[in-house]
Amino acid sequence: MLRKLTVLITFVVIMAAILSGCGNSASSSGSSKEKLFKVAMVTGIGGVDDKSFNQSSWEGLERFAKDNHLKTGSDVKYLESTQPSDFAPNLNQLVVQKYNLIVAIGFQMQLDLQKIAQQHPYQNFALIDSVAVDKNNKPLINVASLTFKEQQGSFLVGVVAGLTTRTNKVGFIGGVNSALIKKFESGFKAGVKTVNPKAQIYTQYAGSFVSPDKGRNIAATLYSKGADIIYASAGDTGNGVFTEAKSRAKSGKKVWVIGVDRDQYDQGLPQNVTLTSMVKRVDQAIDDASTKAKSGKFPGGKVLEYGLAEKGVGIAPTTKNVKPSVLAKVKQYQKKIIDGSIVVPTTDKEYQTYAASLTK
Repeated sequence: MLRKLTVLITFVVIMAAILSGCGNSASSSGSSKEKLFKVAMVTGIGGVDDKSFNQSSWEGLERFAKDNHLKTGSDVKYLESTQPSDFAPNLNQLVVQKYNLIVAIGFQMQLDLQKIAQQHPYQNFALIDSVAVDKNNKPLINVASLTFKEQQGSFLVGVVAGLTTRTNKVGFIGGVNSALIKKFESGFKAGVKTVNPKAQIYTQYAGSFVSPDKGRNIAATLYSKGADIIYASAGDTGNGVFTEAKSRAKSGKKVWVIGVDRDQYDQGLPQNVTLTSMVKRVDQAIDDASTKAKSGKFPGGKVLEYGLAEKGVGIAPTTKNVKPSVLAKVKQYQKKIIDGSIVVPTTDKEYQTYAASLTK
């Protein structure tokens, strides 16, 4: 009886050791598995399919998801904002859902993001087109601020407009009159005037990024004044400019639109009214920030600025409607901007100074 009991105890001990070993093996396997990285964005007003800024941002996240074998809609997703009051709830929702990186699309989200980022100091955020700061005006250490030198890319499309116009009249339509959109306007006007001092430039703001009807009405006014090229930096409002240009093209009038943020050549079809576009590589910046965050190198507290030298802005790859001689000029001016020979203005005051220097 004692012998049987001894054998039974030995068997139990051995089985316990085996089971314990299996448990350790499973635990080890689980801990060695790479932790899932999740990233999401909150769109600016206008929705993810605005054919401009928000869409470009989402394309960057989609590329990041594909490169890292993540599922869009869960591991990588977006929440849409239809009005400013949506910003804070959307950001907070993603915080609760424990996304590793939350990207706020657009300068209009700055105040909401600053407040929420300080409430959640261990949550990583990225802000597009503005700098998130604390009460002492210092960059928040858990926010990567991704900004662009929009004036540089706008200067180049201004060169295209100035050398292409047949009426010597061009237009600029902005969304919300702000420091950001002033960079687009100032750079564009500087580019036009640099190559065509006699050109007349009409400028008007819609007061909204989500009013295509306003965009169309303003475009109709500027085209009626004789402008044959309009550069629109206005989000969804800019889609109205394309609508008006295509309508005029159908009736035999030759007018052009210069797109913004992404290559908007297709937006001008089938009437072929897109002269070129000023691409702003928000997609690239978001992909870059997400990749760094995933690898443990999140640039929190840093202000990253993307210009011509960093290939963050520039002329769209579709150039079939731009003359080769004009493209050659664009390359010349691009080189001058990169090497510092030309400092592109970003404000009304800087533009006035720059324009005055052209007459000397």
